[in-house]
Amino acid sequence: MKRLRPVDLGREHGLSAQAVRNYEQDGFLPPAERTPTGYRIYTDLHAAALRTFLALVRAYGHATAGAVMNAVHADRTDDALTALDHGHAQLLRDRETLASVRGAVEHLAGADAAADDSAPEEGTGSDTGGDTGPFPLSIGEVAHRLRLTPATLRTWEAAGILLPARDRATGHRLFHPGDVRDAELAHLLRRGGYRLPHIAAVVGQIRTAGGTSALAAALADWQERLTARGLAMLSAAAHLNTYLTAAAHDGRG
Repeated sequence: MKRLRPVDLGREHGLSAQAVRNYEQDGFLPPAERTPTGYRIYTDLHAAALRTFLALVRAYGHATAGAVMNAVHADRTDDALTALDHGHAQLLRDRETLASVRGAVEHLAGADAAADDSAPEEGTGSDTGGDTGPFPLSIGEVAHRLRLTPATLRTWEAAGILLPARDRATGHRLFHPGDVRDAELAHLLRRGGYRLPHIAAVVGQIRTAGGTSALAAALADWQERLTARGLAMLSAAAHLNTYLTAAAHDGRG
């Protein structure tokens, strides 16, 4: 059995020896045997565990990767697989969200053109996104529609994403169809992981110029990141399978 030092494991990944020891302490690596003088003895199994953990981090994030490795080392394989299932489910939801955004963009130009040709009267029950109802809407009604809080919409307004009009008498926000469309697009892009300044730029371009090139570029980038995450999950699964097989052969699985 080949004996490795912490520095040997860390060198492959650009990690310090202390980082390797910390990973073992956190349960991401199996416990190491010790020499009579207290030095840790790592093996190829520990090297495989470290590769697996880091691959899981790239695919699922640090928290999920740690939970998976802890579950594996506690002989709770089903818990480890469940954690991975949650990651795959989130990826699927993100893909569905991306498809929804693309569907909205496909209809955006036509909807905007129709709005320019025949702008709806305020409060006449014109629709947006397939939902009918009187306009303008209050901030509470928009929040309910998107399943958000009014505070979130106010934050988006402060970031320049939303520009609702105000009732001159009461000062209350008035959301017209275009405002609701902006909120819906912002909500979808936020689900895609985009930060508020980026969303403000995308929505602002659509609002002022009616163009969707910025949004199309954002969607293309989002698609690339989802594809990269999916491929990282495949790689992590291969590493995990290799590690589980090695651990079982070693008598630890």
